[in-house]
Amino acid sequence: MKPEQYSQRTQEVNGWPLRLNSYKLGAIFHCTADNVSPGACLARTVGATREEAEEKAIARAAELLSRTRRNPIH
Repeated sequence: MKPEQYSQRTQEVNGWPLRLNSYKLGAIFHCTADNVSPGACLARTVGATREEAEEKAIARAAELLSRTRRNPIH
C-alpha cells in the first residue's frame, strides 16, 4: 500500500509549536504529532477520518506538553 492524501500543518498547542503529519493508508488515516523545535514525536494515532486522527494526536500532545515545565528566562 502507498500513503495517500498526505498533509502537513503546524499549529500552536499550550504555547508550543506542533507539527501534524497525516495520511491515509488503506481505509485508515494515520497522524503523527511532533514538537517542531527538537522534532520529538509526541503522538501517533489512527482514525476513520483525518479529523478524528488529528484530534486524537492533538489531545495526546496537549496532555504531554501541559506536563512540560518551562523555566523563566532571567
